[in-house]
Amino acid sequence: MQITYDTKADAMYLKFRDGEFVRNKEIEEGIVVDFGKGNVILGIEILEASTRFKPEELARVDIQMPLNLSESANMTGVTGKILRKEES
Repeated sequence: MQITYDTKADAMYLKFRDGEFVRNKEIEEGIVVDFGKGNVILGIEILEASTRFKPEELARVDIQMPLNLSESANMTGVTGKILRKEES
Protein backbone atom coordinates (compact mmCIF):
# COMPACT_ATOMS: atom_id res chain seq x y z
CA MET A 1 0.00 0.00 0.00
CA GLN A 2 1.22 3.47 -0.82
CA ILE A 3 -0.12 6.89 0.13
CA THR A 4 0.89 9.95 -1.86
CA TYR A 5 -0.10 13.60 -1.65
CA ASP A 6 0.36 15.96 -4.60
CA THR A 7 0.55 19.50 -3.21
CA LYS A 8 0.04 21.17 -6.61
CA ALA A 9 -3.07 19.13 -7.44
CA ASP A 10 -4.14 19.02 -3.76
CA ALA A 11 -4.90 15.34 -4.26
CA MET A 12 -4.22 12.34 -2.05
CA TYR A 13 -3.98 8.86 -3.53
CA LEU A 14 -4.21 5.63 -1.58
CA LYS A 15 -2.78 2.86 -3.74
CA PHE A 16 -3.78 -0.61 -2.59
CA ARG A 17 -2.29 -2.72 -5.36
CA ASP A 18 -0.76 -2.66 -8.82
CA GLY A 19 -2.93 -3.72 -11.69
CA GLU A 20 -4.31 -2.80 -15.06
CA PHE A 21 -6.69 0.14 -14.73
CA VAL A 22 -10.16 -0.58 -16.15
CA ARG A 23 -12.44 2.18 -14.87
CA ASN A 24 -13.09 4.58 -12.04
CA LYS A 25 -16.17 5.73 -10.19
CA GLU A 26 -16.76 8.92 -8.25
CA ILE A 27 -18.48 7.65 -5.12
CA GLU A 28 -18.78 11.05 -3.48
CA GLU A 29 -17.92 14.49 -4.84
CA GLY A 30 -14.12 14.52 -5.13
CA ILE A 31 -13.62 10.90 -4.05
CA VAL A 32 -12.78 8.57 -6.92
CA VAL A 33 -12.23 4.80 -6.72
CA ASP A 34 -10.03 3.17 -9.39
CA PHE A 35 -10.92 -0.38 -10.40
CA GLY A 36 -8.83 -2.98 -12.21
CA LYS A 37 -9.56 -6.28 -13.91
CA GLY A 38 -11.95 -8.47 -11.95
CA ASN A 39 -13.41 -5.35 -10.35
CA VAL A 40 -10.57 -5.19 -7.78
CA ILE A 41 -9.98 -1.84 -6.11
CA LEU A 42 -6.60 -0.43 -7.15
CA GLY A 43 -6.80 2.82 -5.25
CA ILE A 44 -8.77 5.80 -4.05
CA GLU A 45 -8.13 9.42 -5.02
CA ILE A 46 -9.25 12.21 -2.73
CA LEU A 47 -9.45 15.58 -4.46
CA GLU A 48 -9.17 18.89 -2.58
CA ALA A 49 -7.53 16.96 0.24
CA SER A 50 -6.48 20.09 2.15
CA THR A 51 -10.15 21.04 2.57
CA ARG A 52 -10.96 17.59 3.95
CA PHE A 53 -7.98 17.10 6.28
CA LYS A 54 -5.97 19.32 8.62
CA PRO A 55 -2.32 19.84 7.54
CA GLU A 56 -1.06 17.76 10.46
CA GLU A 57 -3.33 14.89 9.39
CA LEU A 58 -1.84 14.97 5.88
CA ALA A 59 1.68 14.82 7.32
CA ARG A 60 1.10 11.89 9.70
CA VAL A 61 0.34 8.29 8.88
CA ASP A 62 -0.46 5.75 11.57
CA ILE A 63 -0.15 2.19 10.29
CA GLN A 64 -1.61 -0.60 12.35
CA MET A 65 -0.77 -4.15 11.33
CA PRO A 66 -2.03 -7.37 12.86
CA LEU A 67 0.58 -9.11 14.96
CA ASN A 68 -0.98 -12.55 14.86
CA LEU A 69 0.23 -14.67 11.92
CA SER A 70 -3.12 -16.39 11.44
CA GLU A 71 -4.89 -13.02 11.25
CA SER A 72 -2.31 -11.83 8.71
CA ALA A 73 -2.76 -14.98 6.68
CA ASN A 74 -6.54 -14.60 6.67
CA MET A 75 -6.37 -10.96 5.65
CA THR A 76 -3.78 -11.39 2.91
CA GLY A 77 -4.44 -14.90 1.68
CA VAL A 78 -0.79 -15.73 2.39
CA THR A 79 -0.15 -18.88 4.38
CA GLY A 80 1.34 -18.71 7.85
CA LYS A 81 4.23 -20.85 6.66
CA ILE A 82 5.23 -18.21 4.08
CA LEU A 83 4.86 -15.41 6.66
CA ARG A 84 7.11 -17.22 9.14
CA LYS A 85 9.72 -17.84 6.44
CA GLU A 86 9.81 -14.12 5.54
CA GLU A 87 10.19 -13.15 9.21
CA SER A 88 13.38 -15.20 9.68
